[in-house]
Amino acid sequence: MPRHPWAHYLLRRATRFLISMALLVTATFAMVHAIPGDPVRAALGATASPELVAAKTHELGLDLPVWQQYARYLAALFSGELGASMTSGLPVAQTIADRLPYTSLLAAVALAVVMLVAVPLGMAMAAVTRGGRGRVGELLFTGVAGFLAVVPEFLLAVCLVALFAMGLEWLPVADVTGSMGPEFYILPALALAIGPAAALARIVRVEGLQVLASDYVRTARAKRLPARVVHLRHALPNLLTSALTIGGLLVSGLVAGSVLVENVFAWPGLGTALVEAIRAKDFPVVQGVVLIYGSAVLLVNFGVDLLLGRLDPRSVIGES
Repeated sequence: MPRHPWAHYLLRRATRFLISMALLVTATFAMVHAIPGDPVRAALGATASPELVAAKTHELGLDLPVWQQYARYLAALFSGELGASMTSGLPVAQTIADRLPYTSLLAAVALAVVMLVAVPLGMAMAAVTRGGRGRVGELLFTGVAGFLAVVPEFLLAVCLVALFAMGLEWLPVADVTGSMGPEFYILPALALAIGPAAALARIVRVEGLQVLASDYVRTARAKRLPARVVHLRHALPNLLTSALTIGGLLVSGLVAGSVLVENVFAWPGLGTALVEAIRAKDFPVVQGVVLIYGSAVLLVNFGVDLLLGRLDPRSVIGES
């Protein structure tokens, strides 16, 4: 066991990440076997001949013992093979490679909006409402933010489309050709970001009130430092650790919400591909997309853990 605190911290986080990945891979493999009945028959339809069903079953290796299927699945994953679509015949890896950039960029834009809006807004509300001041503003902020935090992403997406795309005609919805400019990202990114931003802003405000009441902030005020220096140099850095922690947790909800939001906006990403594959009972595509979504969440959480370890050395020392 390494004695260096950072090495110990990194080893623990890497071990947890690998165990989570192993569980995710096992869960995606078990998806096909959890489906009632014959998944091949369900995918090919009731009119498919028994010969075609048997040939497809043999092609997918579903006639082998479960442990052999699992071994083949692992071997295929390590070689970069995710199988082929049962409907189009295209490699699942190609489908993911074509769709992943659109989902990744949309998620990155939404996450940037969450952090750039929630942290300053929560900090500003903490400064305005500290010490029991601004009671009306506090009630208005917590009420509106609490409401927006619980509204489902797809409902926000529908409202944004109805207002800004169909009603005011200010923004486009989607470009089915895939050659989308920046204006196409605004509505889906907002649909994904509004809820998490509202939830994070409330948390940042609560944390901000505690930071602003701390001794070192009172000392900074006693030195008659400008308010912007107190807030930006002394208070904000201590908020970043909690904001990043909650932001990492919000990624899971953001990923889940992107599936429905992409379908509302006809977005050519993985979420649309997943829904299309579920409707067509195209289980290799479903497995591949779910695996990518799960891996993305685990990677983001792993990255946040490492970043927090650098920003807050106390978390590293606490686990040594």
